[in-house]
Amino acid sequence: MKIVRKIKSNTVKSVLYPVLFGALILILWQFQIIHGWFGADTFTLPLPSRIMQILFDNFGKMAGDIRATVTVALGGLVLGSLLGFLLAMIATMFSHWGKGGLSLATAFNAIPIIAIAPIFNNLTKDFSPDPNTRSMLAKMLVVMITCTVSMAINAYRGFTELKPFSLDLFKSYAARPATVFFKLRLPNCVPYIFTALRISVPGCVISAMVSEYFAEYIIGVGRQIRENIVLAQYATAWSYIVVACLIGIVMYVILLVAESLVLKNRTSK
Repeated sequence: MKIVRKIKSNTVKSVLYPVLFGALILILWQFQIIHGWFGADTFTLPLPSRIMQILFDNFGKMAGDIRATVTVALGGLVLGSLLGFLLAMIATMFSHWGKGGLSLATAFNAIPIIAIAPIFNNLTKDFSPDPNTRSMLAKMLVVMITCTVSMAINAYRGFTELKPFSLDLFKSYAARPATVFFKLRLPNCVPYIFTALRISVPGCVISAMVSEYFAEYIIGVGRQIRENIVLAQYATAWSYIVVACLIGIVMYVILLVAESLVLKNRTSK
C-alpha cells in the first residue's frame, strides 16, 4: 500500500510541478514582466491572450495545415520505424557486420535536416505531376531518415540484450531460428521499441516542420510559421507555434497511453 501511495505521489508531482511552472511563465508573460526582462515589445512577443484569440478565430483555416503536418509526421514515423526495425533484424541475423552497419546508419542521422530537405525536394520532382503529392513524399522521406536510426539502434539492443542464459536454453531445446525470434527476441524487444518511439515522436514533428520550410508546396504548420514571420505577422506565427507544440504533446501522450496498455502486464527488468 505504501508503495502504491508513493507511486501515485510521484506521478502527481511529475505532472503538477511542470503545470505550475508553465502557469507561472504564462502569468509573467501576460503581465509583460518577461518583456521587461528581455527588452521585448508586444509586437514581436505578443501576449498569450492575443495569441489564443488568433488561434481560436482562425482554427478552421489552420486545420488544413495541421492535417498536412500530422500526415507528414505520422507517415515518416511509420516508414522510418519500419525501416529501422528491418535494419535491426538484418543486423541481428548477420552479427559479424551488424554493429558496423548500424554505426554507418547512425552517420546519416548526423546530417542536418536543412541539408537533406532540399536534396529530397530535387530527387522527388519527377515523382508526380502534382506538386502536393511530390512535396508530401519529399517531406516524409526527411522524417523517415530522422526516425530510422533511433528505432534501428534500440530494436537491435532489444534483439541482442537478452536475459542471461535464455538464448542457451532455447538452443538446448534445438529451437528453430524463427522460434527464437518470435518467442524470445521479439517479446524482449517490445520495451526497446517504445523507447525508440519516445525519441522519434518529438523528432518526427520537428523534422516535419523544418522540412516544410523548404517544401515546394506551401502548406503545413512549419511553412506558416516561416511565412508569417517573413510578413511580420508575429502574433499569427506564435499561434502556429502553439499549434506545433500541441501536436507534439498530443502525439506523445497517445504514445504513453499505448505504451502503458501494451506493457502493463510486463515485470520490470
